Amino acid sequence: MIRFILKKLFYGVLVLFGVISLIFFLFNIKNDDPEAIARTYVGQNADKDMIQAVVTDLGLDLPLYKQYLLYVNDLSPISLHSSNEASRRYLDEEKYTGIKLFSIGENTLMIKLPYLRRSYQNDRKVSEILWQALPGTMVLAITAILIASILGIFLGVVSAINKGTFYDSASVVFSVLGMSAPSYFMALIISWIGGYVWYEISYVPALPFICLGLGAIAGIALNRIKTRVTLENFSYTYLMEMTLKGFGFGTAAWFILLGLGGLFNGIFDPIVDIYLEFPGTGLEGKGSLYESDDLGEEYLSLSNLILPAITLGIRPLAIVMQLTRSSLLEVMSQDYIRTAKAKGLSQFQVIWRHAMKNTLTPVITAISGWFASLLAGAIFVEQIFNWDGLGLKIYNAIIQDDMPTVMGSVILISAFFVIINIIVDVIYAFLDPRIRLR
Repeated sequence: MIRFILKKLFYGVLVLFGVISLIFFLFNIKNDDPEAIARTYVGQNADKDMIQAVVTDLGLDLPLYKQYLLYVNDLSPISLHSSNEASRRYLDEEKYTGIKLFSIGENTLMIKLPYLRRSYQNDRKVSEILWQALPGTMVLAITAILIASILGIFLGVVSAINKGTFYDSASVVFSVLGMSAPSYFMALIISWIGGYVWYEISYVPALPFICLGLGAIAGIALNRIKTRVTLENFSYTYLMEMTLKGFGFGTAAWFILLGLGGLFNGIFDPIVDIYLEFPGTGLEGKGSLYESDDLGEEYLSLSNLILPAITLGIRPLAIVMQLTRSSLLEVMSQDYIRTAKAKGLSQFQVIWRHAMKNTLTPVITAISGWFASLLAGAIFVEQIFNWDGLGLKIYNAIIQDDMPTVMGSVILISAFFVIINIIVDVIYAFLDPRIRLR
């Protein structure tokens, strides 16, 4: 097992090295005007001496391959530096935080934290900027992936158990809609409806809820007709199916009547304009995890997490639900599942004890991949909800041409991808020992 983990770590380091190299050359291959870059760092009114000093400090006057070697040396946890102040590898204690191993002449080998350079805009360390913003994005991404995982697995299991029923068809429709809706579009809709329209009072059409009640009544009546209902043989699944069908029919009817009313001068307004009042969400359309009161003191505001977490979790929820459904259906057709059923185990025991272990293997892959993707995909959501996180910092850095911050953010997200994939591979190895032999 140790050998397996070490091999994965080695591959992860190679992947991360390739990502760093690609990012560096993509962002620097056309930097043929060092003075223009220096001016973004010190301002347009800086004199030539100051600009030249910045060019020298950033190494912009060096050939591209030397800039690359210096950048890799700064990022590497084990690096070589010089005690000569004139050297580009000068061991500046303001830049590097670490432990010196040994020195040979002017050169010193040390173990340090990666140095991601400094921001062009505020001269702060990029690592400090990202470290300050990372907790907000992590909280948002973890909450979103928990919502997607718990609801997605549960709804996927329910859909697989009820294959071919209304639940199954509804889950497919929901999955397609969830996977097709861009996060940016959903963020606009959810922010507007949840944080503005329904902020104080939620007005919802009455017709869908009237049809929901009629569907429930129909479900009870048909249960009674079909089964001569008793508490023992009452089909709650059928009741729920009829209830949801009633709600779906009412919603579709409301939209149709709303459209026809617009075509025929509001002839259906007496039906369409009946609304029910519910308490408002009380949620702000914009806000971060921490807010400031009138005295300037920060306080935790978890309610601001709800709308962006739902927005960010919709797409992974749809994918996890559909993947759980298809995986469980495939597992339930295996011979060992039929053997478990033949032994007299209940459906719950068969699914929980035997089927779920193999069902969750591809689901874990999807969840892990989506968690890392949410760190990058949070850019649009954080921008719309003004969430103080990594995504908002990346967006502002792109707008301001702050390349060190953008490069550092991409490298950080890439590192999360690599680390999460390694963790998932190790989990796989525990779930299925055959993976260790590959």
